[in-house]
Amino acid sequence: MDVTETALRQRLAPGRARPGDRLPPEKELAESLGVSRGTLRLALERLESNGEVERRQGSGTFVARVATPAAFSEGLEVLESYNSLAHRQGKRLTARDISVEQVRTPGYVAEELGVRRGVKTPLIQRTLVADDVVAAHMRDIVHPDITLPATNELRSELESGKMMLDVLVEHAVPIAFARTHVNPRLVEPDSRVGEALGATRVTATLELVEVMHLADGDPVQYSTQVFPPGSLDLHVMRSLKPTVPEDGRAGR
Repeated sequence: MDVTETALRQRLAPGRARPGDRLPPEKELAESLGVSRGTLRLALERLESNGEVERRQGSGTFVARVATPAAFSEGLEVLESYNSLAHRQGKRLTARDISVEQVRTPGYVAEELGVRRGVKTPLIQRTLVADDVVAAHMRDIVHPDITLPATNELRSELESGKMMLDVLVEHAVPIAFARTHVNPRLVEPDSRVGEALGATRVTATLELVEVMHLADGDPVQYSTQVFPPGSLDLHVMRSLKPTVPEDGRAGR
């Protein structure tokens, strides 16, 4: 997340701002943040696209909705359940609007799971809630060869905040790794995802598309996770490859 955007969100934190409050003029705000007006405007554009501020011609910039702390702060280096992550970060997870059904697998999912197009697979959808605030919309399609708990038992486990990763591991499915793609996604307010996230306008969200695999590479689950603005603070740790001099000795 951009440093200027983060600093602005801190100004919009609960207890520091209320919807309808007017932000300082751009020149004053840019000076207080130590950035140029161009950098500030780019950050304000992103907040405006997320519905967090409203800019009115000739009047200034106003708080549209108060920013909330990220529900999760996660790196992509280790596969970890959001339930486990939430416990470590002192948050309480639950799920609502849970649906469990058998559907004909879309072609793109069938290709990822290695099954025939149109074969019926379990589809699990729900809204994830962290400390009573909507954190994400989850959509999981599980390989038809995987045996899941009975529907009532599965609903109960998901309502308690468990992820499908937790459910599969606890039912002896040896998940080994996942491949994750991170995408920007615009959500319409009248779509299923938009309604789940409480969107009141077209909203820019963060989408994680993930396929979980066994150690031998066989895929077992296709997952789509959509996070509203500010819900997921995602980061990746990267390092330079070690260099080896021509004489074969690693540099110090």
